[in-house]
Amino acid sequence: MASVASAEHVGATPALRRLYVIRFFFAAVWAALLLVSGSDLTTGAKLLLFLYPAFDVVAAVVDFRSARAGGPVKGLYANMAISTLAAVGVAVASASGVADVLRVWGAWAIVSGLIQLLVGIARRPMGGQWAMIVSGGISVLAGASFIKSASQDDPSLTTLAGYATLGGIFFLVSAIRLSRSTPRG
Repeated sequence: MASVASAEHVGATPALRRLYVIRFFFAAVWAALLLVSGSDLTTGAKLLLFLYPAFDVVAAVVDFRSARAGGPVKGLYANMAISTLAAVGVAVASASGVADVLRVWGAWAIVSGLIQLLVGIARRPMGGQWAMIVSGGISVLAGASFIKSASQDDPSLTTLAGYATLGGIFFLVSAIRLSRSTPRG
């Protein structure tokens, strides 16, 4: 049984590694664009804020397709659902202001962080998942911070760029660790 599970992980590893690298680059570009757009809710900023959780849905679908054989698909389903709700929620909240966007983003960060943490734990035998586990925990804390910052006098969206950058770095670290943990031919 262990060799079957191991073979399933090895088969999913290259696809997961590619996905993690793509997620790193997406997060880095997204964060840079958000910083350039500033903390005002311009049309461009609203589009960026919608695109991040929408991209997370697409990434979860790709992840699901590569992990179907034996991966933690329930967690991926939950991630797809919560990220879809976040994309819609951010789009609606952006009409109300930065504070409401931060509240929605914070709730999403908390729930998706918990999911990421659980999926990372389930994938530990695959290797390279400690960064995903840590990232999930940090996401929970960051989400609480976003919700708290929404009540400040002049809340800012720029903290979301740091969140995305750090998340992207954790994806890159996991991609590198997956490369090192994959048995060679």
